[in-house]
Formats: sequence, structure tokens, C-alpha cells
Amino acid sequence: MLGYMISSLVAVIISLVVMMAAWTLAKRSLADREKSSPFECGFDPMGSARLPFSLRFFLLAVIFLIFDVEIVLLFPPVISMSNGFNIFMIISLTLFLGILLLGLFHEWNEGSLDWMA
Repeated sequence: MLGYMISSLVAVIISLVVMMAAWTLAKRSLADREKSSPFECGFDPMGSARLPFSLRFFLLAVIFLIFDVEIVLLFPPVISMSNGFNIFMIISLTLFLGILLLGLFHEWNEGSLDWMA
């Protein structure tokens, strides 16, 4: 019990030291306009560099993350099926894939997958 308390205290102290070091080293000069201005190959920017990006890129990134996580979640049960079939595992995987297919059809009907539209 004492070992857990000591290791927790050491972890908190190390975290505080690192946070304080980062805070003191990251002090920025607010008067330095040149560092906060956009840079385009040495020329003045054509437009504002602070414009928001397209929502389509954001939706595509979110869809990619969802289906990337899907692969990570489907890989271990498929590997464990080589040891033998479990009816609970098959039902849960079918339900999981069904929910993902419903989400895919919803994104398709919503138009998030239509890149050219």
C-alpha cells in the first residue's frame, strides 16, 4: 500500500515539474507580429490564412476514423475465431457490422460520400 502511495506521489511530482517547465519555456512574446503572420514562400499571402477549411474534408476525416476504428475492433474477434466458433461472438459481430452498415447507408443518403457533388 505504501509503495502505491509513493509511486503515485512521484508520478504527480514529475507531472507537475514537466508542466511547470513547459509553461516557463513556452512563454511567447505577444508583440511579435511576424511570427503570427501567415507565410507563403516569402510572399505576402493572397487571401486570409485564417479562413475555415471545407466541411467536406472534415466529414471525410471523421468517416475515415470511424472505419479505421472498425477494422481495429473487428480484427481480434476474427483472429480468435480460429480457435473455435462461439455463438455469442458471431451474434455480436453481426450486430456490430449491421450497425456499421446502417451508418454507412446513412452517410451515403446524407451525401457525405459524394465528393464531386
